[in-house]
Amino acid sequence: MTDAARSGHAIIADYVKQLDGSPGVYRMLNANSEVLYVGKARNLKNRVGNYARDYGHSARIERMIFETASMMFLTTRTETEALLLEQNLIKQLKPRYNVLLRDDKSFPNILISTEHDYPQLKKHRGKKTEKGAYFGPFASAGAVTRTLNQLQKVFLLRNCTDAMFESRTRPCLQFQIKRCAAPCVAKVDRAAYLDLVNDAKRFLEGKTTSVQADLAREMTVASDAMEFERAAALRDRIKALTQVQTAQGINPRGVSEADVVALHLDHGQACVQVFFIRANQSWGNRDFYPKTGSGAEEPEILEAFLSQFYDDKEPPKLILLSHPVENPDLVEDLLSDRAGRRIELAVPQRGEKAELVENAARNARESLARRMSESSTQNKLLQGLADAFDLDGPPSRIEVYDNAHIQGSDAVGGMIVAGAEGFVKSQYRKFNIKSAAGANSDDFGMMREVLTRRFERLLKEDPDRKSESWPDLLLIDGGAGQVSAVVGILRELGVDDIAMVGVAKGIDRDAGKEEFHRDGQRPMALQRNDPVLYFVQRLRDEAHRWANGAHVAKRAKTLIANPLDEVPGVGAARKRSLLAHFGSAKAVGRAALPDLMAVDGISEAMAETIYNFFHDGK
Repeated sequence: MTDAARSGHAIIADYVKQLDGSPGVYRMLNANSEVLYVGKARNLKNRVGNYARDYGHSARIERMIFETASMMFLTTRTETEALLLEQNLIKQLKPRYNVLLRDDKSFPNILISTEHDYPQLKKHRGKKTEKGAYFGPFASAGAVTRTLNQLQKVFLLRNCTDAMFESRTRPCLQFQIKRCAAPCVAKVDRAAYLDLVNDAKRFLEGKTTSVQADLAREMTVASDAMEFERAAALRDRIKALTQVQTAQGINPRGVSEADVVALHLDHGQACVQVFFIRANQSWGNRDFYPKTGSGAEEPEILEAFLSQFYDDKEPPKLILLSHPVENPDLVEDLLSDRAGRRIELAVPQRGEKAELVENAARNARESLARRMSESSTQNKLLQGLADAFDLDGPPSRIEVYDNAHIQGSDAVGGMIVAGAEGFVKSQYRKFNIKSAAGANSDDFGMMREVLTRRFERLLKEDPDRKSESWPDLLLIDGGAGQVSAVVGILRELGVDDIAMVGVAKGIDRDAGKEEFHRDGQRPMALQRNDPVLYFVQRLRDEAHRWANGAHVAKRAKTLIANPLDEVPGVGAARKRSLLAHFGSAKAVGRAALPDLMAVDGISEAMAETIYNFFHDGK
């Protein structure tokens, strides 16, 4: 045992003397006051006292004790409160030795909205504020879209917006391809449409057998009555329903609602697979790669994962696990409090539930193997990048910038991020160009605005530059002029230690002949078959794709923008009335005051407001 390690144990031992047996949370800090670890305790004195011993620790815990220079404590009323506080602090502080879930995306649901007389079937993501029946979660937007497409074939529910529904005068394409019953033009009455809605709800609740039996019975009745066209339509719906059930894959008979959570750990890297089972149907799976806190083991990783994963998601009544967690009673209490009902954790050993867990574990094992292989290749590319451009070491975060516009209109800046795990899409950013640089097609001015906004915010949020949000390398689309301009911009902000490379097309503007520019150095090129060149091309092309996508979306929004949306006091109802009366916003703008006052719901004062808006108050 070294003197430094003993001093760490001794420091902790001094704190133990001041503690009692209360539950709470402790923080271990290094000499720079950086939080190394956040932990919870049923009994602070006993838990922290374990660290004071100079034996019986894993290599990970020994390293943590070695670096500990001080500690902080917060007592709580209950052990469950301690667990909740621990996870909140981990999410906020991101300590090096804690397990941290790095994916916080929400999961999509299917919503049958009930805010309209003819309910709408649609995808929903985020808070459940809209009235209606929610079904989910689904593992991905693609899984929801596929299911919605099949459900429309089976149940013929509308997916159009309420505004579009109100404006229809004839059936849309969805009716023509037999994916909607066209309630907007009374092709089906409300009672019959609500029957379709109820059938859809029954199916999503897992009552597929009764729905299929009802459809088969209706088909037989229609056939006996020689209504062959209706019988054929019902046959097509039954066929579509069968396809939905087939596409759902494994549909467990004995598990009506559960999340299956399986972990695979290999050389300090972890993959967690989560399978969603609702209404005896499998609604897909998602893989996660939590940071393992420099070598945590399965029980600690799974406990941290569950606490963080269900922080903003409603847990199911049963969670099937591949490994036991450290404190199952605390985790169950925490999740039960969040859900408002009893949540059970289980590690099944046999039967159908064990098979579900084994399937998830196999997926976790295979996913981690693929990721480790890809990471190995990525690390080689990052090292090659460092060698090619004389960097201090392989960059852990690369930011690539590009701008997109058409003659200055709808100008957008884009930033993508890449690192050891490939493209980090959750970190991508779009910047709507607000200055005159966009209108003037000034690429230098646009880059100045984007970088100024990016780094001013970064300096405000993390002035000490301790977080992983700071890049090691900037790639700029452009040559020596752009690099010189960017260097000047960053120096003005006090940021002058980030490596920067400009990527410019060669003389023939041919991919493979790129020139690379660095501040104060001669341009250079890479061999056409160099993997690093292909890597940089991929980074540049991804930034170009991202910026162009943002520009196209902004331009499309501009093209469909309606001037009536900007008129004070004109909401959806008045807008519909005006468009129905005049036919277009342009005609509204040309209308005289008496004509505007003739529209239902438009008073004299509102007519004057509309008239003045289009005539600059003259």
